[in-house]
This record gives sequence, C-alpha cells and structure tokens, in this order.
Amino acid sequence: MTLAEKILAIHSGRDSVRPGDMVMARVDMVLGTDVTVPLSVEVFRQMGAGKVFDTEKIALVNDHFVPAKDVKAATLSKIMREFAREQGVEHYFEVGRSGICHSLLPDKGLVRPGELVVGADSHTCTYGALGAFATGIGSTDMACAWALGELWFRVPESLKVVVEGNFQPRVGPKDLILSVINRLGVDGALYQAIEFTGGAISRMRMDGRFTVCNMAIEAGAKTGLIAPDEVTMGYVDQISPPTPPCNNRGGKGGRPPLGPTLLRSGGDLSSDPDAVYSQVLEVDVSDLEPQVAEPYLPSNGRPVCEVEGVRMDQVVIGSCTNGRLDDFRAAADVMGDRPVHPDVRLIIIPATPGIIRAMLEEHLVERFIKAGAVLSPPTCGPCIGGHMGVLAEGEIGLFTTNRNFRGRNGHPDSKVYLSGPEVAAASAVAGRITDPRGF
Repeated sequence: MTLAEKILAIHSGRDSVRPGDMVMARVDMVLGTDVTVPLSVEVFRQMGAGKVFDTEKIALVNDHFVPAKDVKAATLSKIMREFAREQGVEHYFEVGRSGICHSLLPDKGLVRPGELVVGADSHTCTYGALGAFATGIGSTDMACAWALGELWFRVPESLKVVVEGNFQPRVGPKDLILSVINRLGVDGALYQAIEFTGGAISRMRMDGRFTVCNMAIEAGAKTGLIAPDEVTMGYVDQISPPTPPCNNRGGKGGRPPLGPTLLRSGGDLSSDPDAVYSQVLEVDVSDLEPQVAEPYLPSNGRPVCEVEGVRMDQVVIGSCTNGRLDDFRAAADVMGDRPVHPDVRLIIIPATPGIIRAMLEEHLVERFIKAGAVLSPPTCGPCIGGHMGVLAEGEIGLFTTNRNFRGRNGHPDSKVYLSGPEVAAASAVAGRITDPRGF
C-alpha cells in the first residue's frame, strides 16, 4: 500500500484498502475556522447532536476575517466562540493567540505523523508535510465529524512526484510546487493523493515541506503527503506546549508525544516498495528557475524571465503557503538594506504570533518596517480578498499565496501573480516583477 492507503486502512480498522474502496474512518482532528464553523453549528443542531465526540480532537481557529473587518465578520467569530465555550472545546484559538490555521495547528503539536485530519478549509492538505492524511471537507461534513468522530472516504489513487537535485540560490519550494502544478494542470491529480519523495524533499526543511503540500489542492488533489523522516521528527520533538487553555502532546487528553520510536516502528508510515501509483512524475530542481504564475490560475507558472518587467502596485508576503519564518528570512535576504519601491505597497503577514516573536528576535520585523513595509497581524486577509490588502480595479499584485482566480483577491479587474518570497521581495524593491538572482 501507499502511505495514504495505509493511514486510511489503519483508521478504518482494515488490514488493507485499495483505491476506490469506500471506508468509514475515525478522525484524529477536526479543524474549523471563523468562516466555516457557523454553518456547521447550525447543521450540528439540526442533526439533534448534543455534544461533540471529543473536546480535544477539535480545533477552532480565528484566522480568515480577523481582527473582525465588519459586523458580519464579528458575528461569525462570536458564533464560533460561543460554540467552543458551550462544548468545552479545548483547542479554541482567540485573536491574539490565534494564527493562520495551517501554520498554527502543526506548530501547536495538534497534528502528528500518521494521523487522519479533516478541516473545513481546502488547504488542510498542508498537514501532509508531517506524514498525516489531511484533507478539506465542507461545513456539513464537519458537523457530522463533530458528532460522530468519523467520516466516509473513497480511498484515492496516489500520484508520486520524485524530486531530485539541489536548489540553486534564490530558488525554493514554492518554485517547485508552481512548476509541478504547471505540469499537472489544475485537475491533473483530481481526487488523488500526491506523494512527494526524493533527495530534494529529504533535504528540505519543514517550512518548505508545508509550502509544497499546501498547494497539492491546486492540482485537484485530495491531499499531499511526505513520509515522516528525521526532519519531521526533529520538528515534532522540538514543539513546546501551546498557551493555555489549549492542551498539547502530553496534555490531559493523554495523547502521547511522538519521538524516534515512530521511525523505529515506521513500516506503516512509508509506502511499500511495490505500492501502485497512477503516475510517477520526475523533477530535477537543479536547473529550476524562479517561477511566477500568471493570472488567473495557479497552473499558469512560468520562469520569471518570461514575465519580468510587469509593474506592481502591491506585494504580499505571507499566507498559509509562505507565511513561515524561513519565508521571511529568504525575503529579507533578498531585500538586504534596499527600500520598498515608492510605488509599491509591501504587506508582511506572519502566520502565527510565534513566528512574529521569532522575527522580532532576528530583527526581521525591524528590517521590513525600515524598508517601508507594513506588518499585519496573522490573518488570511488578502489571500481570500477579505481585508488587509484587497486590490482595487485595475491594480496588479504579486502574492505569495496559493490562488489567483479572477476576483479572489479584490476587484474582478485586478490581477494577481503568484510567486515565492524571493521573487516577491525582489519585485517589491524594483517595483516590477524581477528575477531575485540578480540581487
């Protein structure tokens, strides 16, 4: 079996499963956000459900429209807040202690290798970087998961992406995944589990792995997965307990901490040598150039040299795709002491308070502000056209987010290009899309 098949087999109580099988599987974590929870609460009550199945296996995160941009947004958060109190949900994250969910949950130790995680947000697939089967669901399915602790799944086929070689300077994980999506297309991995493997993946840091798995959904995938290894376990073992009242590994729920024992017994956490894949895609990153996805699809990836010179009104570095510490280190390294171009708005959106603290310790916040950037609190904000950087008619943006559909990030006649933090930083300085390798 593949890694995806093994996880679904374990959680459905079967010895084995095959693509196309229908299974009922127990879930380890159910994620909801301020945008998706209110409908789920309504459905939960219509079902006649009284209590959630496990108060420690639910995470409710304020991140999409926070701090509240208007009365409607404030009402969404209020509904979620009151539901969390009513049900005694352990992992409720309030503004100030919250962050972008797909960075927050892993950093709080709430997702671990081999687990089955569902979330009412399409980019829940991010957690596959830890070797978890993680996938997005709708709000009605989330209500069912709250009540029952299980959901039905059709076992997906698996598609293997073998990544070899070494990245050149100023080229990174976002460039890799944009190029892969370009090759596959937006539906090239429809309802499949993309398994990323190879030497370049094994050498990749966790921040980069999260970026790669985050955008598996942009190729239509059910999830993206990387088998856990020493890098994974190093990340898991160094996580400190979250701020109370959220419990963590070793909290009162009795969920034991993971460690090297996972690797020693890890036969179930890697694909078998004879596992069957629908397709094997081979990638060599040694000659990979910085990538930019043109409007209005994330599959419109091009080498930066083909779109260089397009003027920018706004650059956003952040989101669940590229809002982690390594992303801001890379951007600051490209910018150096250069100021933001006078015609450009540069918005920096760290994904969690912990990342902000780390950026302060490394003086990254000071460098960005000195350059003329503005620092936003953790929020999805402009990624979903919510707030903190929505584009006006005719404006052009370069975002490190994951989608650039027409009208998603602002006015329908605005345009958004997608890139990694290196291209974004160089372009913010130059005022136009620029190859960071020249810096």
